[in-house]
Amino acid sequence: MRLKLLTVAFALAAMPFASHAEDLMEAYRLARANDPTLSQADSTRLATGEGVAQARSALLPQVNGSLSLNQSNPSGASRDVLTDATGTPLRDANGNVLLTNDVGHTRTRTLGAQVSQSVVDLSKWADLKAARSSAESQNATYDAAAQQLFTRVATAYFQVLTNDDALTFAKANEQALARQLEQAQQRFDVGLAAITDVQDAKAQHDSAVAQVITAENTLADSREALTQITGKPSTNLKKLREQLPMDPPSPNDPNAWVAQAVKNNPTVLASQYNVESAEDSISAARAGHLPTISATASYNKSNTWTQNDAGVGGSSNVGTNGRGTTTVGLTLNVPIFSGGYTQSRVRQSIYQRDAAQDSLEVTRRQVVRDTLNYYRSVVAGISEVEATKAAVESAQSARDATQAGFEVGTRTIVDVLLSQQNLTQALSNYSQSRHQFILNKLLLKQSAGTVDIKDMEAINALLQ
Repeated sequence: MRLKLLTVAFALAAMPFASHAEDLMEAYRLARANDPTLSQADSTRLATGEGVAQARSALLPQVNGSLSLNQSNPSGASRDVLTDATGTPLRDANGNVLLTNDVGHTRTRTLGAQVSQSVVDLSKWADLKAARSSAESQNATYDAAAQQLFTRVATAYFQVLTNDDALTFAKANEQALARQLEQAQQRFDVGLAAITDVQDAKAQHDSAVAQVITAENTLADSREALTQITGKPSTNLKKLREQLPMDPPSPNDPNAWVAQAVKNNPTVLASQYNVESAEDSISAARAGHLPTISATASYNKSNTWTQNDAGVGGSSNVGTNGRGTTTVGLTLNVPIFSGGYTQSRVRQSIYQRDAAQDSLEVTRRQVVRDTLNYYRSVVAGISEVEATKAAVESAQSARDATQAGFEVGTRTIVDVLLSQQNLTQALSNYSQSRHQFILNKLLLKQSAGTVDIKDMEAINALLQ
């Protein structure tokens, strides 16, 4: 008894997976460890978080130390009269007044330390709040990337399964058309068919061969797309089992899903934090008009010494040890006019806040649209899977009936070829609708911001 094409196609699809096959969770674990997109989002999150520490540092004590050593040399001769203890000038044997040699260099060493503390500076507090909001925004962006990894892995995984099924059906179609071509050639050889039947069968078979080549290339590319995420090539993937739970979304209310998405979607949350950061930046810019108070405490000590000649054939070092000086005080700084810089910063910050609000609204509307679309797709997918399954059964019956009619002479070879083509298309549609239904359920949760590892595990349990 001849097997139906549908049974043969699914049997062929299962043959390469007799050995160990990779499942969805294994692909996700590889992606979690190797995906550069997620790693980039994590690095950006960490880098942005450092902005909080930097903004906070401006509010903490600033300690500085200094050490300087200076030397000064006289630009011209500086000579003094040598005198005795009574102040009488000394003279040489010839009666000439004795003078000192040139005065040497003077060196000064200064040690200092200073501690400063901002007491009142509202702009720095506003900068700290803005940095915290930016960090929260990037944390939400990372959460979005982590949730998107679920859907990216699942999409790439099921795209491989869809294209693998398409290749299987294309090969089964090519084999069936090859048999039709052989039968047409045999009927022509014995005079039961015209040459046009052979030509029609050959044209369809050649087209089927081309479709197999295209399907092979498409499958290879989809495998590379999965490798791009996981960082490891995969050949054997587990497939969906035949019976799938066709459950509607829970809750079965689109408005509830939209409300959940607006509240929990990490991309929306990131945009909201960006707006808050922009608001804090406006406050920081406006604080540029306000006075600031800072406290300082400093300590300085200087030592100075001069090296010179004390007379003919002699030298001396004369130095002074300075006493340390401690200074403590408060500084009040009142900004009066800075060339319009502060006013420009305020206007710039307002424009940036407006842009952030518009970006938030764009994101919110897109999330609402995606959520409703995925909800409708899941609901429609239940009927679509059933319809495409029925279409496969109908196409199979039509193909068998057309083949039987051709054998008794009531149908033409063109009818057989068309019925074969319809069956192949029906099989492909059924495979795609099954995979897309599972993906749409995952995408709906991702849009609502509630997708997690348990959803991947639930899908993985449907594989075999």
